[in-house]
Amino acid sequence: MASCITNACLAKEPGATDPSHFKVADGFNVELLYSVPKDQQGSWVSMCVGPDKNLIVCDQYGKLYSVAVPAPGKKGEVVVTPIDVQIGGAQGLIWAFDSLYVVVNSGQFPSGLHRVTDSDGDGKLDKVTELRKLNGGGEHGPHAIMVHPDGKNLVIVCGNQTDLTKIDSSRVPQVWDEDLVLPRIYGRGFMRDKMAPGGYICKIDPEGKNWELLATGFRNEYDAAFNRDGELFTYDADMEWDLNTPWYRPTRICHVVSGAEFGWRNGSGKWPEYYEDSTPGMVDIGPGSPTGVTFGYGADFPQKYQDAFYACDWSYGKLYAVHLEPNGATYKGTAEEFITGTPLPLTDIVVNPNDKAMYFTVGGRKTQSGLYRVTYVGDKSKADAPESGLTDAMKLRRELEKLHVSKDSAGLDLALQNLGSDDRFLRQAARIGLEHHEPAQWQAKALELSDTNSVIETAIALARVGDDSLRGQLLDKLDAIDYDAASQQQKLGLLRAYELVLVRMGDDAEVRDRYLKKLDPLLPAQTPEENRMLAELLVRLQSPTAAPKLVALLEASPTQEEQIELAKSIRLLKAGWTDQLQERYFKWFHKAATYRGGASFDLFVQDIKREAVENLSDKRKQELAAILEFKPQSTAPSFSGKPRTLVKKWTVDDLAGIVEPGSLKQRNFDKGQQLFAEASCFACHRFSGQGGAIGPDLTALSGRFSPRDILESVILPSKQVSDQYQAIKALTDDGKVVVGRIVNLNGDNIAINTNMLDPNAITNVNRNHLEEIVPSEQSMMPEGLLDNFTEEEIKDLMAYMLSRGNRENEMFAK
Repeated sequence: MASCITNACLAKEPGATDPSHFKVADGFNVELLYSVPKDQQGSWVSMCVGPDKNLIVCDQYGKLYSVAVPAPGKKGEVVVTPIDVQIGGAQGLIWAFDSLYVVVNSGQFPSGLHRVTDSDGDGKLDKVTELRKLNGGGEHGPHAIMVHPDGKNLVIVCGNQTDLTKIDSSRVPQVWDEDLVLPRIYGRGFMRDKMAPGGYICKIDPEGKNWELLATGFRNEYDAAFNRDGELFTYDADMEWDLNTPWYRPTRICHVVSGAEFGWRNGSGKWPEYYEDSTPGMVDIGPGSPTGVTFGYGADFPQKYQDAFYACDWSYGKLYAVHLEPNGATYKGTAEEFITGTPLPLTDIVVNPNDKAMYFTVGGRKTQSGLYRVTYVGDKSKADAPESGLTDAMKLRRELEKLHVSKDSAGLDLALQNLGSDDRFLRQAARIGLEHHEPAQWQAKALELSDTNSVIETAIALARVGDDSLRGQLLDKLDAIDYDAASQQQKLGLLRAYELVLVRMGDDAEVRDRYLKKLDPLLPAQTPEENRMLAELLVRLQSPTAAPKLVALLEASPTQEEQIELAKSIRLLKAGWTDQLQERYFKWFHKAATYRGGASFDLFVQDIKREAVENLSDKRKQELAAILEFKPQSTAPSFSGKPRTLVKKWTVDDLAGIVEPGSLKQRNFDKGQQLFAEASCFACHRFSGQGGAIGPDLTALSGRFSPRDILESVILPSKQVSDQYQAIKALTDDGKVVVGRIVNLNGDNIAINTNMLDPNAITNVNRNHLEEIVPSEQSMMPEGLLDNFTEEEIKDLMAYMLSRGNRENEMFAK
């Protein structure tokens, strides 16, 4: 008989964080049911509901356990019983088809998918069958597993360090490639050898024999869940080493549609989500470490919270409730901080339909683990949110997605009709459907289409699956598009189509001249996204006229992300240089030396400079030696060359009048944007897709706060601190005080970032030497950001912050 452990058996130790320190959504209660004894039961990272109403959990580096908990509102002990089978180290568990499916991701047991059964019918699991080896371990290997909505199959989630297993069918056209216009840079080189398709999700039968690829291009999605309509969602990871680079992508909630490619590539090669052939995320969360997810179905919660998609962030200790709304053929969502704690390294989450409560675990990386229960104790008479079903656009998308699995050509006309859709998810589904069929079946009709979206999608599809002899026809169609009349997304789609035709179909001398004639006049463009893509294309084609325009853009760009993206492209330009232009380009590295980012940031900048220097002659290197070897005196970021001195210690009352309605008319958008950079706002905050990601995204600021509130938050940042970005104060037993945000944990070590302007400003604190952790009353946002600006400059800055990044905003009307 296996031994069991209860709370009463445990020796006294620090234990998991007490829920009294949590911030919890109104009406909900959180109980700490069990603090896991690390030396006996490890650190729990995966969980499911077993057939006996108990929970089944697994230590990241050890055994499986059955966990019996008292019913909500009832007294009793939590009883933890080891499951005596030779399998563990699971990051994915599900009970289905009278079996426990275990996805192993550690060195102790073989990495892959295993099925555990009761072979003799005595009610105890005793037989382990390996269904599929999966080559990938560690924290980016195979992860979660779940039941498919059809009730006949399973779905498995694999991170980007998992080699693509043998697949029997694929909803993703199997023509993936890196599709990069210019060579990437690698920084620290993490996963340097891992190429497309990256992390992936597969549908499998219960025997694990038939594998269908559903979607690819994830970085490291840990878990996924289906909504009641059978739509799949996941929470994908970022690369924290890439913070404050242009290729950093915030952690994000993704709607995993059929055949999706989410564009992960290693190093600096990650596709931006505005690439037309990349599936965009649905909700950007920000820096974090995604772990378990679930929908709230079956919980005794108000309907709004039953319908929510719950996403666990391990590093920042946040459980998000993402509220979804239909949006054409996909969804849009709003992320609510449902539960936050410090530390709260969330690992997995389930709803137990037997007691209608939600359970989550904390742990991982040998940190202190615990099991918690969430129940609703508020007013149940509150009106419930209405349930939402599939929109007509979603139903149409599903019709189009039938072409992803069927070779029947009957639906090709429907796909052709939807290539020109204004709904990105519909035209993507249509294009993927065409790519699954022989081009001879549809290319003639596709090439007859003349609307802008259809031309772009046709060019992308045929660049990927068509014959190279079509290149001239595709370029004729693309060249006929009126660039100035196109929408912003169409401009980006058009440039991406040009990229793919070039990359996939060749860039000989004939096409080079044709591209330069078309694209050279477009630079500089109105948006950084266009400028990025034009820079890549013109550098690849070695435009003789691009150098002065690109260097001017580099010097004028307001964010370090825009600058680094341009500098990365310029490093490979060999044509069109003058001595003065080269001097200006290499002087930019003096400014870049003061910029701050993740662990790979400095290495990325060094790589850009090194490759640029390699293109110089020996003589030119000597002539530029003073510039190349210069070391800046100041380490403070400078986004402009203009020195700033104190104008006034502004108060809210001093400036309140300038933000009254109507007082910010006819302001200067470009000046406001530049001032946003000079105030170092872009170093931490994203605005209209530009800037850092350490602080909150400010794009929709004006939709949530009044102008006076915004002004007050800048001048008095500590008056009201967002829960999501609130710092903590860690007090140690030797009298040390550390103020910052917890960003990582490992064993008993807690890593605290103490400077939002520098993601690498980390202080480590040993958990065993903590006296307490309390919320800090001091914001990590510095004070006095406006004190070096004049009143007129502050007007431009405030108008920009209220503009939502739109130059056409009425405040900029002349």
